[in-house]
Amino acid sequence: MATVLGIPRKTTYQDLQTWPDDGRRYELYDGEVVVVPAPFPRHQITMLQLTDRLHSHVTRHGGIMLFSPIDIVFTDDNVLQPDIVVFTAARRHHVRLDEAIRVGPDVAVEVISAGTAARDRGRKLAMFERFGVQEYWIVDPVAERVEVRTLEQGRYALALSAGRGEELVSAVLAGLACRVDTLFPW
Repeated sequence: MATVLGIPRKTTYQDLQTWPDDGRRYELYDGEVVVVPAPFPRHQITMLQLTDRLHSHVTRHGGIMLFSPIDIVFTDDNVLQPDIVVFTAARRHHVRLDEAIRVGPDVAVEVISAGTAARDRGRKLAMFERFGVQEYWIVDPVAERVEVRTLEQGRYALALSAGRGEELVSAVLAGLACRVDTLFPW
């Protein structure tokens, strides 16, 4: 947290916009700055597979899929950079091409790693839930599993936990289905 006259002050999205581009990615959790570590190759390969499936889906059904780095500004002091976000055709209008995104996506996807797993399953999950993201996927490329959580009465419920030989489906992205093992081609 920044300080003003020695008093802790929350960091805001406007503050982040004034920082020099140092190649790092930052997230804000109620004004607390968290540096997001660079991913390893296993993460990137999984991301490529996921973006391929999701891009194909939005091409067929409408909507838009974006991948990190992309700021999702829930509030001025709550800003995340999910690995992948999807806005359905009905909510695509919330994405302005030359502005920060200031509403939650329909689907947020995190590919976890040893350095991010606790935050992705804890603080990040809680923030997506708090700001009404309808579906949150946690993809574990080491365990080769995908968990899908859907928002039910303001709380996430585990809708799917699938591994090799099983199928990934989404309640929010109607018609999306793929075998989980195709996401982990090693």
